[in-house]
Amino acid sequence: MTILSVLDLSPILEGGSVRQSLNNSRDLAQHVERWGYHRYWLAEHHNMPGIASSATAVAIAHVAGGTETIRVGAGGIMLPNHAPLIIAEQFGTLESLYPGRIDLGIGRAPGTDQRTAYALRRSLTGDSNDFPRDVLELQSYFGDAKPGHVHAVPGQGLNVPLWILGSSLYGAQLAAMLGVPYAFASHFAPDALMQALDLYRREFKPSGQLSAPYTMAGFNVFAAQSDEEGHFLRTSARQSTLFLRMGRPRALPPPDADFERRLAPSERYMLDQQGACSAVGAPETVLAQMRDFVNRTGVDELMITSQIYDHAKRLRSFEIAMSVWAKRSEAAA
Repeated sequence: MTILSVLDLSPILEGGSVRQSLNNSRDLAQHVERWGYHRYWLAEHHNMPGIASSATAVAIAHVAGGTETIRVGAGGIMLPNHAPLIIAEQFGTLESLYPGRIDLGIGRAPGTDQRTAYALRRSLTGDSNDFPRDVLELQSYFGDAKPGHVHAVPGQGLNVPLWILGSSLYGAQLAAMLGVPYAFASHFAPDALMQALDLYRREFKPSGQLSAPYTMAGFNVFAAQSDEEGHFLRTSARQSTLFLRMGRPRALPPPDADFERRLAPSERYMLDQQGACSAVGAPETVLAQMRDFVNRTGVDELMITSQIYDHAKRLRSFEIAMSVWAKRSEAAA
């Protein structure tokens, strides 16, 4: 049975603060832990006025410190922005503090614009082999210590679970070759989802970490008491996406009842296409849409994200999603 997890961008609200956002993330993690979600991931983004999780390892520590059993990790760390040794030390520290609860999902995109990418790493040079090589280097730091090699302290020997994240066939192929779990970013880039999952499953090679393919897909949920309210709550995320596409990223705005009416046809098409992997509406509507997605993709894990402005309503959306899914699982059993 497909299990549910959470992806959190720690949204900075219009009129809010970073402190509020990070505390909201911790509060959300505490709630979803009680509701039975399996893992809680935060994502690395930079130069984004609406996202508070840029220092991802620090945000993970904040969340892990407020929870007890839920797995906490990165979905993901954008490895080209960092030296692999630094990431090994950061996540080795997290694993030492919260043993058996830390995941490390890694991606090859910068998670930002080109100018900010240069500010992060002072260079945009490199070739297509850099990312696989960096992943292998990172893996080595979590393995057994070797004489004469650089050691990650902490990190060495901790075998922090690695995931490859992606929105194209590249990540699927690399994850299959390395024999690690694969997470597809279908919550914002759904186009290559089915092709990537098929490639990963077909070419998967067992490893010391994983004996069989394991897949996860990102999925938006805007659950509420009615279909109308769900679509109303979703307008915050759709406004945010539109502003980002226009090159004017901003804090997450409150919902706007007139937003959809003002959209040009091209804008509506773009938003509908980008948000195709979503469930919006009343509990029964959300369950049907979640069930259809899982049946179509066969993913082992559904990673839910919910960019809702009002924190209480955001909590309620995650509560509804787990409630209807758990009832479905009980009925199937």
